[in-house]
Amino acid sequence: MSEETNFPADDQAYNNGQDNELSSDTISLSGLYENWFLDYASYVILDRAVPHLNDGFKPVQRRILHSLKEMDDGRFNKAANVIGNTMKYHPHGDASIGDAMVQIGQKDLLIDCQGNWGDPITGDSAAAPRYIEGRLSKFALEVVFNPDTTEWQLSYDGRNKEPVTLPVKFPLLLAQGAEGIAVGLATKIMPHNFVELIDGSIQVLKGERPNLMPDFPTGGTADVSNYNEGRRGGKIRVRAKIEERDKKTLAITEIPFGTTTGGLIDSVVSANDKGKIKIRKIEDNTAGEVEIIVHLAAGISPDVTIDALYAFTACETSISPNTCVIIDNKPHFMSVNDMLIANTNQTKELLKRELEIRLHELQEKIFFSSLLKIFIQEGMYKHPNYENSGDFETVVVVLNQLFEPFFAQLYREIRPEDYKRLIERPMSSITRFDVKKADEQMKAQEDEIKEVRKKLKHLTEHAIEWFEHLRSKYAKGRERKTEIRIFDRVEAAQVALANAKLYVNREDGFIGTGMRRDELVSECSDIDDVIAFRADGKYVVTKVQEKVFVGKDIIHVAVFKRGDDRTTYNAIYKDGTSGTTYIKRFAVTAITRDKEYDITKGSKGSKLLYFTANPNGEAEVVNIQLKPHSKLRKLNFDMDFAEIAIKGRASQGNIVSKYPIKKIAFKNAGVSTLAGRKIWFDDVMTRLNADERGRYLGEFDADDKILLVYQDGSYEFSSFDLSNHFGANILKMEKYMPEEIYTAIHQDGKSGTYYVKRFKYDDQPIGKRQSFINDSPGSKLIILTNGDEPIVKLQLLKGKTQTPETVEQSLNEIIDVKGIKAQGNRLSFHTVKAVSLLTEERDFAQINSQENENIAEQDLKEEDNQENTSPTNDISLEITNPDDISLSEDDEGQTSLF
Repeated sequence: MSEETNFPADDQAYNNGQDNELSSDTISLSGLYENWFLDYASYVILDRAVPHLNDGFKPVQRRILHSLKEMDDGRFNKAANVIGNTMKYHPHGDASIGDAMVQIGQKDLLIDCQGNWGDPITGDSAAAPRYIEGRLSKFALEVVFNPDTTEWQLSYDGRNKEPVTLPVKFPLLLAQGAEGIAVGLATKIMPHNFVELIDGSIQVLKGERPNLMPDFPTGGTADVSNYNEGRRGGKIRVRAKIEERDKKTLAITEIPFGTTTGGLIDSVVSANDKGKIKIRKIEDNTAGEVEIIVHLAAGISPDVTIDALYAFTACETSISPNTCVIIDNKPHFMSVNDMLIANTNQTKELLKRELEIRLHELQEKIFFSSLLKIFIQEGMYKHPNYENSGDFETVVVVLNQLFEPFFAQLYREIRPEDYKRLIERPMSSITRFDVKKADEQMKAQEDEIKEVRKKLKHLTEHAIEWFEHLRSKYAKGRERKTEIRIFDRVEAAQVALANAKLYVNREDGFIGTGMRRDELVSECSDIDDVIAFRADGKYVVTKVQEKVFVGKDIIHVAVFKRGDDRTTYNAIYKDGTSGTTYIKRFAVTAITRDKEYDITKGSKGSKLLYFTANPNGEAEVVNIQLKPHSKLRKLNFDMDFAEIAIKGRASQGNIVSKYPIKKIAFKNAGVSTLAGRKIWFDDVMTRLNADERGRYLGEFDADDKILLVYQDGSYEFSSFDLSNHFGANILKMEKYMPEEIYTAIHQDGKSGTYYVKRFKYDDQPIGKRQSFINDSPGSKLIILTNGDEPIVKLQLLKGKTQTPETVEQSLNEIIDVKGIKAQGNRLSFHTVKAVSLLTEERDFAQINSQENENIAEQDLKEEDNQENTSPTNDISLEITNPDDISLSEDDEGQTSLF
């Protein structure tokens, strides 16, 4: 049964298709939405959020600058008045104009500010617009404006004219940076250094491609290795600058771009509350310069805390650039280097247009001056026909006849408006016309025309001169603030503070931080991994949790350090199938979390008989007792783990015995079997490493130290821990050699006398800094060398006449080796003007490396000699029972004898 529907007459006609006019004008709702949304998106992109490539301004910023120029009289204007004037051009409210004006002022380039304009570093907001004042800076007046080269358009209400873009003769967008979120896209352009932009523009004009790196007004350090020229997909890591004031105090003196001191302090407090770092208190002493003081808790390492601040707080941030700009009313994505090329070429074109306009102005001035001179000198103003002319058309005809003999002298034809301008001059100026003065003015104008034409002919050189002019006039105080460096990757697990405690229930097989009634293992952090070994020879690595089952009969549990090749595990296990006992040493450097591994061969019934974990490769001696057997006469013997090679964790190991073992007992501790750790210093990252990056410092054993000598004449010792941070002003960094003799030349700050001293550095506790030159203010360390026979070149002034003389002097002849606190002997009794070292330094690391190579070569020679003198390697052993020994092949196919 169909349901009948009744339509009104109009609706019926519509549905029957009878009202063709109505149906043709109807647009579906989806179509309206699509058009309106595209209109809205286009408006937000073009008129609000994204800056134009030509001048680097968003529309509101451009209108503010135009208003400031319109109101400019050299004095400060209240920001409220500027905002009010800008509303003639900007169709939005005063709040958006005020915020944009404050942001321009805070960039300290285009607006001279007076009053409280806020501080982007602390996050403090500006005072109300009625309380602050501003005016255009000299840089803005010279670079941004020129009405003759500006393209104009009507304002939104048609009452005023505003610039389409301002004729900026400088890469302003790259200098200030920009950020905006539109519909469907966003832009984030980094600020760059003023001087480097000028140098880059000069490079472009010379035909070279620039390579720009960002420079942030907040300073700090930045790793721009993935900058990708500012394009989408790039990444910048920015860090605060942290100084170690002493072993209990850190000072943050520069902060990452995009953060504030308040936000950074909040992130530090939050990390402390979560147990990531441990501080006693934090103080904000920021005034003119950033200074955030972090007081460390007792026993906390400042170097580890610095790394933790980078890992867990806003002391390190990541910025993703996205250079999107408006070109020809469309958004474009391009690199900062291409933007600089485009801006430089635009500047060159604007300079050309200005020269062409100036050339035209000069030609017009000379033209009219020549016209006036001929008019007066030839007495045309007294000619009867001229005087009797009744109307302007007749005047034009008469003057054309009178000027006809002089047409060839003029650079263009004479137009009626030229005659009108001529006859409008008052008679007094005609009668007082000074021909000589007019000729001098025209001569000066002709000289200027030659100069302008020369610049037009050599336009590239003129553009270079323009940028050099900007650098000489405005570059002072705009040096680079952000230090470009390559950052080492801070692993959070390595610097996380031990904010939890790890417990174990060995029998039941549980570990975790919430088992407070069970056995305490150690402190740990909540992001650590834990390694657990069981009696059946299996082990597993898992993440720290409150409580987790890892298997029964746990014999060892500890915090696991990925990549640790120093911790060595010594084990003896029994194979479940054959009953043979094996001995092995291995390290665990990399694993898959929660995957079960096996120390044994994996057969059923295998179990560990002996196990130790040694953080520095120590090798102990154990005593092994075998169960009595009819074939065995020797039931008790010692085994030294130092004789067992450290191999992979999956290696089978070497046979101890094929007979059952009754007991294994620890006999005595051994020393580390690992070689000293080879350490390098990376000058770029200013960090130590074991990855062969940078300068080799040497091979370090447990008690070795690093000697640090500073440019101010002080020294201290440091450990070779890879987490150590090293600041600036380090003159010498090398492995400490107690018997090494150093020679220093220093100048006394009070008398100005130069002294020489030879000494050995006294051993002292790590971190204690001590001066080895005079303590008087102004004293300086001039030269420090470890050469055996140091020789210097002295430039002296001798006698009363101060006769200059240059001599070479051996420093060993001046003084013997004395204590480090001795002042030393005078370098010369004459006036010393300059001193320079002629001999080279000794490189300890290279010397030690060469010595090790020589020792190795000597060992090889001795082995060769032994082989040559003993053609047959007979081994004499007294064996009472063949079962007392075992022969087995290790993983590399070599036979081992026990």
